[in-house]
Amino acid sequence: MEERIKQWGRELGFDAVGITGTQLEEDEARLLEWLGRGWHGEMDYMARHGVRRARPAELVEGTVSIITARLNYTPPAARDSWEVIGDSERAFVSRYALGRDYHKVLRAKLQSLADRMTAELGAFKYRVFTDSAPVMEVSLAAGGGLGWRGKHTLLLSREAGSLFFLGELFVSLDLARDVPVTNHCGTCQRCIDVCPTQAIVAPYQLDARRCISYLTIEHHGAIPEPLRPLMGNRIYGCDDCQLVCPWNKYAHVSTTPDFAVRNGLDDAHLAELFAWTQEEFDRRLEGTAIRRIGHERWLRNIAVALGNAAPSPAARAALQSRREHPSTLVREHVAWALARHEERNDSRDAASNA
Repeated sequence: MEERIKQWGRELGFDAVGITGTQLEEDEARLLEWLGRGWHGEMDYMARHGVRRARPAELVEGTVSIITARLNYTPPAARDSWEVIGDSERAFVSRYALGRDYHKVLRAKLQSLADRMTAELGAFKYRVFTDSAPVMEVSLAAGGGLGWRGKHTLLLSREAGSLFFLGELFVSLDLARDVPVTNHCGTCQRCIDVCPTQAIVAPYQLDARRCISYLTIEHHGAIPEPLRPLMGNRIYGCDDCQLVCPWNKYAHVSTTPDFAVRNGLDDAHLAELFAWTQEEFDRRLEGTAIRRIGHERWLRNIAVALGNAAPSPAARAALQSRREHPSTLVREHVAWALARHEERNDSRDAASNA
């Protein structure tokens, strides 16, 4: 039965499927320690659900086994990430967010798998999860043999690196468990060394409050000023820790059409994106994960990136266009960015007169 379930998953487009149980005692202890340090920042839902995240049978009554699935997301033909990051006039968007919202894609595929299982095996209790509830997906995927937790805290696979989504199906069926794989990070710590904001404070320990993905997506208020210059042109997420990982030389391009690049966001100019109105933002990004942050935070993030861009008339003009924006949050970040340009212009003039 287990092999049939995995085959059905592959037929639906998943790149790998594993099966694990509900025991996460070690992960529960690590979760409580992480929460105790306050490293979850404004993600109050992490603390609100507490230990239920590590107790699947309490989260969904009747759960006996968990089917965990992996789906590659790297879009074909996207511009090289490092080239974009190295061009301060352009916007870097985490490669997972360039296409359709992954929540919708994974949920549909997992529901189709549940429907196929029901048709073939008979009725059973189940629930689909796609990063949409308190589920410890990396721990479950590792338990299901899909990879191991890397030092950057993401799941790593010898066959696929880390550029993939994870989804789960909690089921009342008693299925044979897969064997976890061993850790293959060794002495490598490239992910720790490359992190722009030093959010990976130690192997397997992430202070989300410093993470650019958290700051640009989860954080609602003003971005702490000391961290702004470190963000560069990353306006939605950050892939640096994955880009330097040796295992990602085995990452695969996605074959899922939904993950193809939309709106040219793999290689867009900051000034162009900053000019989008609320209506344009909603229309262009409909059906994507990015739309969830809203237009205000979109402008906040781009203002920081424009402040980090090389001084130019285009960058200054873009920032000037939003100086009187109705949002206090946007105005504050625009003012910071303009002041940063002024400081660098003054330094350049002083150097030329020396």
